[in-house]
Amino acid sequence: MGQLGLDADAEAVYRILLKRPRAGVLEIAEGLGWPVERATATLDRLAEFTLVQESSEEPDKVRLVNPEFGLAGLLHRQEQELALRQQAVAATRLAITQMLTEYDEGQAAQADEVRRYAGLDAITSQIERLAHGAESTIEVFAPRGGQTAAALKAARPLDQSAVERGVQVRYIYLDSVRNDPATLTYARWLQDIGGEVRVLPQLPLRMIIYDRRAAIVPTDPEAAARGVLVLQGAGVVTALVSLFQQTWEQAQPLGRSRRVTPDGLAPQEQAVLDLLFEGHTDDVVARKLGVSVRTGRRITADLMARLGARSRFQAGALAMERGWLGPGGAGESDAGADASEA
Repeated sequence: MGQLGLDADAEAVYRILLKRPRAGVLEIAEGLGWPVERATATLDRLAEFTLVQESSEEPDKVRLVNPEFGLAGLLHRQEQELALRQQAVAATRLAITQMLTEYDEGQAAQADEVRRYAGLDAITSQIERLAHGAESTIEVFAPRGGQTAAALKAARPLDQSAVERGVQVRYIYLDSVRNDPATLTYARWLQDIGGEVRVLPQLPLRMIIYDRRAAIVPTDPEAAARGVLVLQGAGVVTALVSLFQQTWEQAQPLGRSRRVTPDGLAPQEQAVLDLLFEGHTDDVVARKLGVSVRTGRRITADLMARLGARSRFQAGALAMERGWLGPGGAGESDAGADASEA
């Protein structure tokens, strides 16, 4: 009876009156072991709900209103209150819809296919909006190696909700996440709930594509937190989807061991050679691979030793002679691809 607005005391007294419709205050108080004041106050509440009335024959007693009418009237009152609440909710929903149409965050009110957002709050808001609206796919490039604790915490409910809705969630991380416990744990969790994760030595930029109709990319690939672009033009998004698909096919499932070439060259080592050949500094190489500068230099030194090179220029020339530069350099082999993760 609590659903009808009656508390435990009112229900207890009402049940007594159902059995003894003309019970007086003293009889009710004795039957429940209550003080007379408590029984009197409870009868007053029942009278407010029109469930009892004063007896015309015995002034010190009450009369139980026929339950068929008393309870029906109480239920009708609850239905009216519910209808009023539903009307209030509908009015609130309409007001929210109107506010959303007026919502303007910087340049977000522009109706073109490219919108720019600056600041972590604005960026997070757009990611949440697009993630909750995704219906078929969410595809992610996650460069820079290990992800921050804040980024992982923010992504977890969005990814879980998407997978539970049947959305295909695919991530490509840098191969170096194997060395970051928090990110590796997250990637494995994502796989466990139904997402897909692959790794690659380097990625072109940070990017998220939703339903292959909208994409988020940084305004500055070297500083993603400075701002993002939300792209919705069919042409540019199609190009990004193609880039993701090509990169996905080159990437390797997280649970597999690192592939090596017949010459023993690992994908990460080939990536270092490619980046050095392009003229990047140690700092840039380390950042693109998601490793420390010290680790990047160690990989470079090992490669130079294996090539018998005395300088980076000579290492590049020797690597080119051996076919170690460029996509699929040195004839990559899938040997050991089904082995457990190293």
